[in-house]
Amino acid sequence: MNESRTYSSVTRIAHLALLGAVVLCGCGEGRPERVAVSGRVLIDGRPVEHGFIRLIAPSDRPSVAELGPDGRFELTCFADKDGAVLGTHQVTVTAVEVLGPRSQKWHAPKKYANPSTSELTATIDGPTDSLTIELSWDGGEPFVEELQDE
Repeated sequence: MNESRTYSSVTRIAHLALLGAVVLCGCGEGRPERVAVSGRVLIDGRPVEHGFIRLIAPSDRPSVAELGPDGRFELTCFADKDGAVLGTHQVTVTAVEVLGPRSQKWHAPKKYANPSTSELTATIDGPTDSLTIELSWDGGEPFVEELQDE
């Protein structure tokens, strides 16, 4: 009988230790805190409805979203629409629409698609549904690109 009480006590202690570890780690997923982030991408004041936006955290996983009607997006980091980690992020917008197997239409300059040339940043300091990313053609306009065979 002593053995079953000892086993029961050890089991309780193990369960309490496990519960404590889960509480200390948040929900135990080992992932950084994220907040819901949604908003719009505009170019020269008009919505960008084709392509993707990406927020690149300096030391965490990036968040991405597809652009939809009215330029709206909801960011995903680890799980569907779970947002972005807190902090300042580099932002890229790849505003391209596939027209066929060898052609695509750019709805914003290619420079915004590359983190080294986009010059866009966003600071996430809490949940938001109104993050607005402003792009500019700087005198350019949408264009169709014909892709070459590789």
